[in-house]
Order: sequence, then structure tokens, then C-alpha cells
Amino acid sequence: MHALAFFFAASCSLLATLPFTEPSKTQSSFTIDLIHHDSSLSPFYNSSMTRSQLIRNAAMRSISRANRLSFSHTLNKLKESPPEAIIIPNNGDYLMRIYIGTPSVERLAIADTGSDLTWVQCSSCDITKCFAQNTSFYDPKHSSTFAFFPCDSETCTQLPYSQYICGDSGECIYGYNYGDESYSYGGFGSDSISFDATAATPPNFPKFVFGCGYVNKITADKSRKPTGIVGLGAGPLSLVSQLGDEIGHKFSYCLLPFASNSSSKLKFGEAAIVQGNGVVSTPLIIKPDLPFYYLNLEGITVGAKTVKTGQTDGNIIIDSRSTLTYLEKNLYNEFVSLVKEIVAVEEENNYGPYPFDFCFTYKEGMSAPPDVVFHFTGGDVVLKPMHTLLLIEDNLTCSTVVPSSFGGISIFGNLAQIDFHVGYDIQGGKVSFAPTNCSLN
Repeated sequence: MHALAFFFAASCSLLATLPFTEPSKTQSSFTIDLIHHDSSLSPFYNSSMTRSQLIRNAAMRSISRANRLSFSHTLNKLKESPPEAIIIPNNGDYLMRIYIGTPSVERLAIADTGSDLTWVQCSSCDITKCFAQNTSFYDPKHSSTFAFFPCDSETCTQLPYSQYICGDSGECIYGYNYGDESYSYGGFGSDSISFDATAATPPNFPKFVFGCGYVNKITADKSRKPTGIVGLGAGPLSLVSQLGDEIGHKFSYCLLPFASNSSSKLKFGEAAIVQGNGVVSTPLIIKPDLPFYYLNLEGITVGAKTVKTGQTDGNIIIDSRSTLTYLEKNLYNEFVSLVKEIVAVEEENNYGPYPFDFCFTYKEGMSAPPDVVFHFTGGDVVLKPMHTLLLIEDNLTCSTVVPSSFGGISIFGNLAQIDFHVGYDIQGGKVSFAPTNCSLN
């Protein structure tokens, strides 16, 4: 095995889904638990940490992820960029359990709407090639249904040319390098995958394509808990794209606050349809060769005043792994000015904890924080103060909206999505939001 040079390139359309799963006549509909990194259900849970410490840690995970976004999110820029994927794997805000092989083995993986490839560490790993984990490495030899793809197979050649090589025995070898010097490469194969899903008969997908990694590094995680990544993004190799017709090209999630003692829900198929009172929808924008889900943000209203972006081509990434919401700097500055005006903030607290940018001490006589409306094309999403402001400690309040410092990219983070049923209809080309009590959903 020799070192590889890779740049990220995905397919030009989600609709050109690779035929990795065998479609069934009956569409699968199922729900999976999403475990927040800091909830009491998480293996990361630390009961000695205060709420303020948990909030800061979540914010730092978010800044770690966002700062490593490539500044280039257009195809031409990508071709000029260093050879690396755009989204990094870090501790992840949400984890999910998957079951691979025959007989199946359980794996706890990071759920990521900004990545496409699913991969787990495999038995060829040793201490010098892989990161430590609490469970044994997945051994494909112990599964009667695992198969590696030959290098000349159609499936292998679906990978971008610079993202795979032929192994010594003619096997397909994939490779992903990430922006924080993390990486994964190994055998490219298929096996059955299933989930601990809330269904009478949990669905099993017999030919799921994933990476069997035997040279891996996740620089931001030392916990030994996660064993890989489940890609839920817009690329053709993602879980969502591979299941395709099986789930009607639909998935959704309903996120709970991290302090909740329940699990958030990730839904597929008919269960993912967002319906009922208060549903709004906005066009889903897929950009060639990128794994992200883009929306178009036309403006933001705070109180009775609105600031507009003047953009129409998809200017904000909706992301389940970023804790905070990031706004392009000019838009952010106008947003903060309106919040100060409405709340009557006379003096900022310049000693707020990093990475929060706008903090203030709430004093008697100040006005109540306002609702904030994100005007997406075709639909307005109303955010309550709990979505945009956090009480850090004592009376110190900080905005969960922070300035973006990378190439004008904005990100709609997961704190802004709490208690919304957020549905992705890939074929229908839309994302829908419905305000919901996710503990009941």
C-alpha cells in the first residue's frame, strides 16, 4: 500500500443513485435512534460536567468542524484545492448504531449529513495504522455475506479516479483524506446492513457498499467510542443515496436538546414525510461534486426589521453536525445590530467564552428576546429565543449565531433545528420544517 492523493468529488446528481441495494416492491419505512453526544444515553456522557461546560464543549466541536470546511465550495476551486475532503470527522453531535454482516456485529458510528462514504475500522488494522476503539475491529472474513469489489468492477469505477487505486490482488482500494489530517482508506466492499429500528421487522439491506478501513485516523477523537462514520449527505455513496428507491428518497430527523433523557429520531421512507399544521418547505439545492445540502436564505427578520441577503443560488448549508449557526460576516453584523436594538443591549460582554462572539449580561429593564425568522425561499422558519440564545452561566447570555470566517459559507446548525421535524425529499427537491415536540415524535 502506498500513500494516496485524493480530492473530494461526488456525482453531479443525487438522482443518479448507484444500484447498490436491491429495490423491493414495498417501500421501507423505519426509525432509528440518534444519540446526542452529551446526553445521559451517550457513551460520552460525563455526569460531573456542568451545563455550561457541556454547552462550551458542544460549541467547540462545532467550531472545530466549521473551521475545517474548505474555503472552496465550487467545482473550479475544488480542482485547485489541496487534495482533501471538505468535511472532517470529529466527535460528532449525534451517534447511531448500525449492524453489519452475517452474523451481524454492532457498531456505534457518527451520523453525518455532510459526508457521503460510510466506513468502519476493519480487522487488518493494528495499533500503528488505526485509532484505538473499545470494541474489536470488524472482520469481513467472519461474515458470510461480505464481498470486496474488484478494481475493474463498475462499482469501483464509480469512485472518482483519484479516489481509488487497485490493490496488489486486484481489489478496489478507496481513500478519503480530511481537512484536519484525518483519513481513512482500505478495501471497498459490500455487506448486509441493518438497524436497531422501530419496526416490526427491522429492514435489512443485503448489498450495502461501504469502506472497510485499515489505515484510519480521527485526530479530534480520543474516546475509543466511535468506530466509523455513517454518511447521510448528498453524494452517491451515502446511506440515503444507496437506499434510494427503498426509502422513496426521503429521510428526516427530529432533534431534541442535548440535555434530554430521550433519543432524537432519524426516519426513512414514509415515516420521514413532514406533514400537519405549520409545515413550510424550501427548495433543496444540490451543487455538483459536493456532499452538502444547500438551502437559499433570502433574509432574516428580528422583531419588525428584516435584513436581506440578495442571493438566490443556495447560500447556506443545513447541517446536523454543526452545533452553532454561522452567517456570512456582513449578514451576521446586521443580525447582531438588530438583536441589540430589540433587547436594548447597551453593553456587550467582551469576555464571553470562545467560540461565542456576541454575549451580554441580561439586566433588569431589558426587553424580552425576540423571535427570529429565517426567510428561506418559499418558507419562513420561526426560531424561538431558545434556538438563538443560550444562558451560559449566571446572567451571561450568548448568541448561538456566530460569524462565518470561511469563504462566505453560512451554516444552519443543529441548535436552530431543535424541536423541528426536518424532512428531506431528494426526488421532490425540497426540505420541509414543522415545529414539533420531538420528545413526542
